Amino acid sequence: MTLSDTLQTSFKTVLSYRIRSLLIVLAMALGVAAVVVLTALGDGARNYIINQFSSIGTNLLVVLPGRAETAGSFPGAILGQTPRDLTLADAQLIGRIPQVKRYAPLNVGAAELSAANRLREVTVLGSNTNLIPIRHMQLAQGNFLAQGSENSAQIVLGAKIAQEFFPRSQAIGQRIRLNDSRFLVSGVLAAQGESMGFNTDEIVIIPIHHAQSLFNTTSLFRILIEAKNHSEIESVKHAVLSVLKQSHDGEEDITVITQDAVLATFDRILHTMTLAVAGIAAISLIVAGILIMNVMLIAVTQRTTEIGLLKAIGATSANIRYLFFAEAIWLSAAGAILGFFLGQFGSWMIRIAYPLLPAWSPIWASTAGIAVALATGILASLFPASRAARLDPVNALSKR
Repeated sequence: MTLSDTLQTSFKTVLSYRIRSLLIVLAMALGVAAVVVLTALGDGARNYIINQFSSIGTNLLVVLPGRAETAGSFPGAILGQTPRDLTLADAQLIGRIPQVKRYAPLNVGAAELSAANRLREVTVLGSNTNLIPIRHMQLAQGNFLAQGSENSAQIVLGAKIAQEFFPRSQAIGQRIRLNDSRFLVSGVLAAQGESMGFNTDEIVIIPIHHAQSLFNTTSLFRILIEAKNHSEIESVKHAVLSVLKQSHDGEEDITVITQDAVLATFDRILHTMTLAVAGIAAISLIVAGILIMNVMLIAVTQRTTEIGLLKAIGATSANIRYLFFAEAIWLSAAGAILGFFLGQFGSWMIRIAYPLLPAWSPIWASTAGIAVALATGILASLFPASRAARLDPVNALSKR
């Protein structure tokens, strides 16, 4: 039998057992589709987190009070001690480090915002003018803390806050009250939506000194730092640790987190998760392969006479073996292709339902899913094909 004869005969055989073939193709297709969809979810989550971190700034370092140990806590906490607070003096020392491009001390709290006969609670950020470029925020109108106005009672409103309080008038220049303190609206942020679970459209920003007075504190929540170059991030980290250690009487009681370190950790975790879910989905392909083997073993028994007739007219054992191989390839290929398109459709539906999640299956996952489907089908056909090839033509023809 030529290759063309083998392919044509095996294809006709597949079509002649339509329900059986359809079930095998569906089993294989669901396995491939599961691999595509689950890897799309895993890789989409990884890319989403990377994009979220990129949106909050580049060359970014964050200084936190307290030293993070492998145990996950400040060691002095065991003795009932608390970590030393970060202060504005610490932030100013960091600002003198040559590799630091800009820094932003940060306080976060909640306060009641009232104006234009409206009242609501808002999240308040206290910082300096560097917060906006460090966090990659944009001002739609006005400005924040122009040169020489660092101590003035200015306030910047998030886009949604400005729309709620001043729907029919210009927000810039309006007087507004936070708790018992009055502020002048100097700017409105451009609409940005959520970033790292934080909605910048519903915040207000005030100068750091006013925030500390509003929240009755002298400490800082965080200090955000932007390095001049990406290559200097590690040197900035070591410089910050050294400078604040000297300032804190030789105590290493702060933690400096780099954006790259956080991204690398998330990337490793989510990449491992993607591989794990792909492996779990691939199990269904093995199940489909077992189904192919079982069905083909039954087919050998059902087609004993047909195999004997083929051998009687000159077909060799190799021809019979290739015939069963070809049937497995047809079934596996059909299942793999259908599964690929089902998986792409499923990924598309996820992107429609969750627009922020870039659920695109990586090329390696789609390729691996199809390859595993084909390999599983072929391997599953080895034993049935060998059994069919070993049949004696005389005995096969004598069985009815």
